[in-house]
Amino acid sequence: MNEQNAYFPHMYAERMGALPPYLFARIDEMKAKKMRAGVDVIDLGVGDPDLPTPPHVVDELCRAARDPAHHHYPSYSGMPDFRAAVAQWYQRRFGVDLDPKEQVLALMGSKDGIAHIPEAFVNPGDYVLAPSPGYPVYRTSTLFAEGRVHEMPLSAENHFIPVLEDIPRKVASAAKIMFLNYPNNPTSAVTRKGFFEEAVEFAREHNIIIVHDNAYSEIAYDGYKAPSFLETDGAMDVAIEMHSLSKTYNMTGWRVGMAVGNAEILSGLGRVKTNVDSGVFDAVQRAAICALSGSYDSVREACHTYQERRDVLIAGLRKLGFSVDSPKATFYVWMPVADCMAFATRMLDEAGIVVTPGIGFGSGGAGYVRFALTRSSDRIREALGRMEAMAP
Repeated sequence: MNEQNAYFPHMYAERMGALPPYLFARIDEMKAKKMRAGVDVIDLGVGDPDLPTPPHVVDELCRAARDPAHHHYPSYSGMPDFRAAVAQWYQRRFGVDLDPKEQVLALMGSKDGIAHIPEAFVNPGDYVLAPSPGYPVYRTSTLFAEGRVHEMPLSAENHFIPVLEDIPRKVASAAKIMFLNYPNNPTSAVTRKGFFEEAVEFAREHNIIIVHDNAYSEIAYDGYKAPSFLETDGAMDVAIEMHSLSKTYNMTGWRVGMAVGNAEILSGLGRVKTNVDSGVFDAVQRAAICALSGSYDSVREACHTYQERRDVLIAGLRKLGFSVDSPKATFYVWMPVADCMAFATRMLDEAGIVVTPGIGFGSGGAGYVRFALTRSSDRIREALGRMEAMAP
């Protein structure tokens, strides 16, 4: 680095110093280094589906992209037809009634909403309650808003569900937002009966906004059907839910999702977004309408594929002597290990396998690694063979 370039990091805002390196970017760097060295890397790290977007959705994008009417700035809140399709999908899937005009907001993926919601409601010094382990953006979005993160530990003993009564009253009284996420990334846990009702009561008592990240609701196995937080009595008074087409329809690169629920909360999020972006490309929204309104066959087929991969990985890990639960939802397997960083480093260095160290999801992730079921069963079997061949 030359002397001039070395100057610029000193100009960063102070908040930048509080930001940890983004875990998945760091993993990509490590993987790329191995690949440049000629290693055949099997990436079971980042949760980016390897399955293609359904062809009818791609066709609709191509058709809509050729329409000059879609070549202008989109609506900030989303096309009326898109918001109507979201509301209809929520009614069919969860039995939740939504007003498309007031209770649905288009997002550039759920990460967009998660990243911006604290800016609307969190003042410097306010607390945000975030699960640990949890999606890293819950924490970083809070830091950008100059809030304070209070980690809610997710432990195996409590089935990776936070114990709300363990939150100090002083923290709860100064909290503005609680992030929840079931089915859960990274632990793959599903919620227990009654927890959402407890969360609504807690939010009412302490005047807290609940933001439920439901991006993995449609990736489920063995007959399990994930609920929406908004099915819970009273949830619409205190909560919004983030959802996305990324995992359900293999549309991670398309950047389209939705926030739904309490109209006042959505209005605050919408006011932030009108000042920082110009909405979702109309042609992408047209494709999203096609996905939400069309056949569910591709979702069922994807779940069948992931379940097959899950079963291969779980059986193989158990054969190798690891203790690991079989998830009911998400495409992740959460496995306890003695030292997550040492395990992940050894897997990459000795076997050319990428797994995600749990510490990257917060202090509660120490002692775990996450496998993503986003590679074929054959590649998973190959990875298991490499693990078996590793020196003891």
